[in-house]
Amino acid sequence: MTKKTEPKMSELLYERKNFFKEAPQAERDKAFEYAKGFKTFLDECKTVRETVAWTEDVLKKHKFTTVDAKTAKDKVYTIFRGKTMAMAILGSEPLSKGCNLVAAHIDTPRIDLKQNPLYEDGPSGMLCGRTHYYGGIKKYQWVSTPLALHGVVIKADGEVVDISIGEQDDDPVFVIPDLLPHLARKEQYTKNLGDAINASKLNVIFGGMHDLDKDEKQGLKLYCVKLLNERYGIDENDFLSAELELVPAGKARDAGFDGSMVLGYGQDDRICAYTALTALLDNLKAKPKRTMVVYFSDKEEVGSQGNTGAQSVFLQDFIASLLRHKGESDSSSNLRRTIMNSMVLSADVSAAVNPNYPGVHELQNAVMFNHGIALSKFTGSGGKSGCNDANAEFVAKVIRIFNQAGVYWQMGELGKVDEGGGGTIAYILANQGAEVIDCGVGLMGMHSLYELCSKADLYNTFRGYKAFLVNNLSV
Repeated sequence: MTKKTEPKMSELLYERKNFFKEAPQAERDKAFEYAKGFKTFLDECKTVRETVAWTEDVLKKHKFTTVDAKTAKDKVYTIFRGKTMAMAILGSEPLSKGCNLVAAHIDTPRIDLKQNPLYEDGPSGMLCGRTHYYGGIKKYQWVSTPLALHGVVIKADGEVVDISIGEQDDDPVFVIPDLLPHLARKEQYTKNLGDAINASKLNVIFGGMHDLDKDEKQGLKLYCVKLLNERYGIDENDFLSAELELVPAGKARDAGFDGSMVLGYGQDDRICAYTALTALLDNLKAKPKRTMVVYFSDKEEVGSQGNTGAQSVFLQDFIASLLRHKGESDSSSNLRRTIMNSMVLSADVSAAVNPNYPGVHELQNAVMFNHGIALSKFTGSGGKSGCNDANAEFVAKVIRIFNQAGVYWQMGELGKVDEGGGGTIAYILANQGAEVIDCGVGLMGMHSLYELCSKADLYNTFRGYKAFLVNNLSV
């Protein structure tokens, strides 16, 4: 009679593993090397449009073609409005059996210039620009910090002019000046933190020199516009149709004595976009059965609306084009079936435990640095309002995929139940019938100018997405 083997404690109990405690040096080195490419990506992709253009260049280098190209084969992509895109490596199975999809968003909280921004401020004698913030920001963080101006200007003749001022060493930067503490008692100190700096006071200083023609009115504005005209061939009228954004100037940096972290702007959610893209490219030689899809959406920080947000029909249209490319029916019923048979990782960040504010987390279920990619069964707020709440069967399936690939992973949630909350695009894709779970990197300082991630979590998110994309498990 065979004696029953007693299970080990590690097999009976859930215990998250710390990558930097347990991983061999070779894996640590890979994590550090992988982060180098990520920092370059953050430096070069500070806006949605820059991210899409950069990604397209990378895809072309790997022989991807647009899905409707005559030369299109098994590596295809589509871009819409320059702000959202999807890419795929086609599998051998019929697409109607579903695809493996990783969906991230590439917009970030920022400060936008208004359409008619320039004005001469009489009391200060300075040229300023009026702004409108985008997404959930803490307004006080954006004052007295170097800012760069990025975006596009569409001229009257239709010419597109790309703008980037403040990133080069010899570029000027911009600033929204804060009030000195000596005079802030009534204006700021007696107010709630959220009210201390009103949105109407987030005006950026653009200059202080006058045009040499003293007879000219609005000499401050004229001098600045002349400089823009000389450099970019634009005038003030062109601002009306422009998309210009103020973002933190400067490069992403290693953080900590040990360099085990990355500090940089826009990691929510470009960290998941980069890991998803590189995961797809690392599967180029995999010859998958199930089709692998990566989707970058816009407008997540303001509700995913609009024709480039996740609530648009863009992704459905892309999948329909894949069906046609594979010689399958793109009828509405077959398209619905394809999506319903698909498995999706809603690739978005979560909140890692901040050592200065541990009390906002329920620590047993919180995300911790260095413990790998974070799975969140639900997001939303309060009583799971606005959540997806992934099905147990799918949660178990994703865990199995990660375990088989040796990925460091953890379960997590945004914070204490009654502390607040936040949403992702998970529910939008789940509404179409797909199996979806939120899955991404834990950050400190989310939505701040400089967010912080662990290189261990960055690397294991890449490994997790790679394993998920190439797996052949069906719904």
